[in-house]
Amino acid sequence: MSAATTRRLRRTDRTGHNTRSGQSGRAGYENDQSRQDTLGRAGHDQSVHVRTSRVRAGRDQFGSDQSRYDRTARLRANAAALDLAAKPRMGRTAVVFLIMTVALLVMIVVSASLGQLVIPFDQVIGSVLNKIGIHWIDGPSRAFGNEALWNVRFPRIAMAVVVGAALGVAGAVMQGVFGNPLAEPGTVGVSSGAAVGASCSILMGWTFLGSFTTPFLAFVCGLGTTVAVYLLARRGGRTEIVTLILTGVAVNAIAGALIAFFTFAAPTSARDQIVFWQMGSFNGSRWQQVALVAPMCVIGMIIVQTLARRLDLLSLGERSARHLGVNVERLRFVAMLAVALLVSSAVAFAGIISFVGLVVPHLLRMILGPGHRTLLPASALGGALLLTIADFAARTTIAFADLPIGMLTSLVGGPFFFWLLRRSRSKSGGWA
Repeated sequence: MSAATTRRLRRTDRTGHNTRSGQSGRAGYENDQSRQDTLGRAGHDQSVHVRTSRVRAGRDQFGSDQSRYDRTARLRANAAALDLAAKPRMGRTAVVFLIMTVALLVMIVVSASLGQLVIPFDQVIGSVLNKIGIHWIDGPSRAFGNEALWNVRFPRIAMAVVVGAALGVAGAVMQGVFGNPLAEPGTVGVSSGAAVGASCSILMGWTFLGSFTTPFLAFVCGLGTTVAVYLLARRGGRTEIVTLILTGVAVNAIAGALIAFFTFAAPTSARDQIVFWQMGSFNGSRWQQVALVAPMCVIGMIIVQTLARRLDLLSLGERSARHLGVNVERLRFVAMLAVALLVSSAVAFAGIISFVGLVVPHLLRMILGPGHRTLLPASALGGALLLTIADFAARTTIAFADLPIGMLTSLVGGPFFFWLLRRSRSKSGGWA
């Protein structure tokens, strides 16, 4: 091979190598560029996806906040509407209060005037005026007239007024707490618990507080029974209405069995006292007893009056009330404690008096509306009026006899309760 041919072959080889190297370099560059473009597009897509997710999250958060705001606004609007619905016309409210007040004053004078010893109305009013230093009208002209009024009749009437007011207010609170017009103070076992304490005291003959031993034990046991019902129904820091009712039914059944046992085991005289105490009566009421019962009932009424606004919000439902800032559990406990104080004080000296807490609040709720700021004082007046009438009927229906108050109120309350059931059934369309 000649030298010229050798040089040509070398040039050709270098040229092919350079060409291949260039092609390979261009291919690698193109591949790198393609990878960079792919990564760029992926990064861009990921950035867009992140921004879109953030926008959607913000929109969802805004929607959630807007929904929460709308819900709060709706609840506040419902609460405002409830306030408007709970406030009847002032004219009607004033007329109802005026009628009940005048009727109560008239019944007090009538009840003090009539009985085995008849004292004219003007002499009853004169005796009251003379007591406060006004001598415009003469007092009783008959012998022992003043003694009969101030030592027998007026203490009895005062006890009827205080007990009736306490039972009426307690019934209104229970209906508000349970959200049911069929609720009454006996639902949580306070009356049956008080009866257990009184029956045990009569059976055992305890006298460590003298004549106040039986009322004291009735008060303590009634209060303790209500607290026990609440604690037994509480689970996980909450109480359910149905659980409270069923627990109250169970406790009432146990208390009824204990009362039956005490009645069976007691001698004849003690048995008669137990039975008569359970029927309820204001016979033998004294000013000392009124002085003990009245302050506790006043305290209980003041407590529940401060709960009136929250009881109105509770009628919107537990969840809505909580959303509006109401501590439902605390409200329920304080309300039940106040009811126990009212009812235990009332039955301590008067015995068990049924259906006052059922009849009075329901009737006034239909007349005045559901607002508790008006309903609670109206229930106090209505309960006082009803028991004043019942006590007058108990003293005068049968000559030389004193009928049990609980029997008379049950005769009125039983048919009324049945009417409530029929009315509830007709509204709901059935028992289911």
